[in-house]
Amino acid sequence: MPVSSSRLAGSRPNILMVIVHDLGQHLGCYGAGLQTPNLDAMAAEGVVFTNYCCTAASCSPSRGSMVTGRYPHRNGLIGLAHLGWQLGGQEVTLPMYLNAAGYQTHLIGIQHEHPEARRLGYQYTDTGAGDARTCAQRIARFLEDRAAAATSEPFYLSSGWSEPHRPYYADGYQRDDPATVTPLPWLPDRPGIREDIAALNGLVYRVDECMGRVREALARTGLAESTLLIFTTDHGLAMPRAKGTCYDPGLKTAFLAHWPGHVEGGRTQSELLTNCDLCPTLLELAGMEAPDTLDGRSFLPLWSGDPYEPRDSIFAEMTWHDQYNPMRAIRTVRHKYIRNFGERPLVFIPLDIWRECRDEQVKRDFYATRRPAEELYDLVEDPLEQRNLIDDPRCAAVAAEVRQRVDDWMRETNDFLLYGDAPVSQALLDRWERESWDNG
Repeated sequence: MPVSSSRLAGSRPNILMVIVHDLGQHLGCYGAGLQTPNLDAMAAEGVVFTNYCCTAASCSPSRGSMVTGRYPHRNGLIGLAHLGWQLGGQEVTLPMYLNAAGYQTHLIGIQHEHPEARRLGYQYTDTGAGDARTCAQRIARFLEDRAAAATSEPFYLSSGWSEPHRPYYADGYQRDDPATVTPLPWLPDRPGIREDIAALNGLVYRVDECMGRVREALARTGLAESTLLIFTTDHGLAMPRAKGTCYDPGLKTAFLAHWPGHVEGGRTQSELLTNCDLCPTLLELAGMEAPDTLDGRSFLPLWSGDPYEPRDSIFAEMTWHDQYNPMRAIRTVRHKYIRNFGERPLVFIPLDIWRECRDEQVKRDFYATRRPAEELYDLVEDPLEQRNLIDDPRCAAVAAEVRQRVDDWMRETNDFLLYGDAPVSQALLDRWERESWDNG
């Protein structure tokens, strides 16, 4: 994969990345209708990406793509790590690459890519509690120790925070008045869904508060000027028609970056990106050339303001979450095409949503019919992906093109779905024996 001409290539700053759970783009700076002043300030000073998408709206597969730069069905992490799936034994991770580049690599908080965090290549791990306040305190102590050490060796610190993963109704978090929340545009405006949004917002406020503490610690220790700060998430909200799907509310994720003097200006970038792109971008920043085996491509020029050739499409997938839910998809600037494998309900709802969503009608809404084999949406005319155009004769040419592109992608990447059903882990089979997994 060729190195781009970005002025930031090889600049080797410290890299501090915060990854939260199940946030999507539910922030004030993305127009979500809630106040997130610290992250909004970071957006106003840095760079915000509005079409940054995950490879799969499931925790482990998405995070696996971040650390390998490869799609889940290529790196092996096609389901949740705690249910038995792992990265392939030959996969090289972002911490491993950065170790080779002379970075000191650290993990604070949670990760969801491997049962043993050190197997991901981190030189130092501090994986206790993963709540935002505890992680922010540990990040502040790390930065204070780092400033006192006055070392010239750059660091990479990944910090995984548990919020705003369900359960939303947790002690110690504020809740909004359900009557005042902004509805989610892709779901009906009903009391139970408003209650969920009101509780969700409290967890997001905690994330915002703690990002303020991280930014303050960077400034207080004098490390802000030498540190690229990234804030992102793994996939969309833990709400119906988001997490566990290939619809935009599941795929589109928050991605903010700020490095004073380098990645700044309050710019908004709308280029179509996938989180496979994160690994090669950070490798280029560190002065390394990304291997040709990566599926992502560097978007470093978008941070530096250098010329960048936008891609015209990205791919996405689902295979396993807590149930088998195989899909393959392509998203272009204008269209979304989803191929569904097997006979599944209209919209898969992960177990945490199924058990905890306050709106029981959602289950009847989404489980009344079976998903079609193919779905096609015009994202300009129908941004909420409500009208399936796959059988519309006026869209026949578009359907044929995106169908072929998914076929080609699956063949080029040797997708196992070409040969039959995906594998299942023994851990998941054992858990099925212990719990009820009947979602309807």
